[in-house]
Amino acid sequence: MRGAAVRGRVTPDQQCADAVDLARAAAEEAAGAEQIGDHIGVTADDTRVVTHLFECRLPGYRGWRWAVTVARASRARTVTLDETVLLPGPDALLAPEWVPWNERLRPGDLGPGDLLPTEGEDLRLEPGLAVGDEELVETDGVAPAAGEAPAEGAAAATAEGAGAGEDAGAAAAAPGGVPRRAEIAAVADELGMTRHRVLSRYGLHIAADRWEEEYGPKTPMAQAAPASCVSCGFLMPLAGSLRRAFGVCANEFAPADGHVVSLAYGCGGHSEAAVMPKPVEPPPPVLDTMGADPT
Repeated sequence: MRGAAVRGRVTPDQQCADAVDLARAAAEEAAGAEQIGDHIGVTADDTRVVTHLFECRLPGYRGWRWAVTVARASRARTVTLDETVLLPGPDALLAPEWVPWNERLRPGDLGPGDLLPTEGEDLRLEPGLAVGDEELVETDGVAPAAGEAPAEGAAAATAEGAGAGEDAGAAAAAPGGVPRRAEIAAVADELGMTRHRVLSRYGLHIAADRWEEEYGPKTPMAQAAPASCVSCGFLMPLAGSLRRAFGVCANEFAPADGHVVSLAYGCGGHSEAAVMPKPVEPPPPVLDTMGADPT
């Protein structure tokens, strides 16, 4: 055994464990004699299967070991070579665990010209104008569903539309008729509802938590402020459900200028923190005129 340490729950085969020279020759053939160090251990992998470990002297591979596995067939006296690999040891220098790019991003990493694709199943977003085929059915040339009789109004509109173009368009938009997809899209475009995805409730909550942490009442600036933003004249309230909790600071001298702030936030730039006294205007100067009486 040549003084090598023996590890493993299975008792190593004696003939395989003694085959140190065979294992070293295999390691030297794979990496070169100068890269193979001392024999540091033997591990029993299975019955009559043993792995010999040698110190690795390759630059940059501190703590790695050359592992040479040898085996012996049942009732055979000859030990044969199985494989030779380079494996990390307990103290090996390893590369950090791989982290996907979208998990490595941090606020501020996005620069000019960079593109940040959004996944299709992003939890921060949800469908915007959800219009399905079953909700919008074009009236022109659409057959009724199976087992359903056409409505009298729809049949009349179709019949009249075949003879007069303007009358057909009026019939399609008549009260009680189903609007066409193009009409819905036009109305949505006018109302600003053409975004395919909008902020979900989850995305709204994590955004609110992030803003609250950066410009909220627990920050040192807010703790030392004379008043909160809810009473500041420089606050521009947001629209929608966030109006009651957040606004945008419009004070160019405030630390949060242009940022979304909590209504409970505050700073020394509050509009009512101190009223500056008006400058005292001195009275107009009094000029004494001098003259001489004509003689």
